[in-house]
Amino acid sequence: QVQLVESGGGLVQAGGSLRLSCAASGRTSSSPAMGWFRQAPGKEREFVAAVSWDGGSTRYADSVKGRFTISRDNAKSTVYLQMNSLKPEDTAVYYCAAGSGFGVYAFASLYNYWGQGTQVTVSS
Repeated sequence: QVQLVESGGGLVQAGGSLRLSCAASGRTSSSPAMGWFRQAPGKEREFVAAVSWDGGSTRYADSVKGRFTISRDNAKSTVYLQMNSLKPEDTAVYYCAAGSGFGVYAFASLYNYWGQGTQVTVSS
């Protein structure tokens, strides 16, 4: 089992920045693929960013490309999402996810462990 705990969410003004953290514990070596998803009220959960097992490859949703950066520190078993130039439409609950693959996956079905989510609210 892998446990994921997100932190770093909060309320920020448009144009501001936040850094989300996802601390993983348990059998983390079995779930090298890591990603971030978000879900706004009334909307489906959507892909945000993903990073490969070694941090060498990343993938971003078009809506966040150029503004968000995903990274990982395997020594700390932690994945980060640096969010810059935040927009009100970025408001959502952000979820960290882990999967058994070694690539960068944009589909939620490829992840089998999820954190509890952390709220990000961007005011206009």
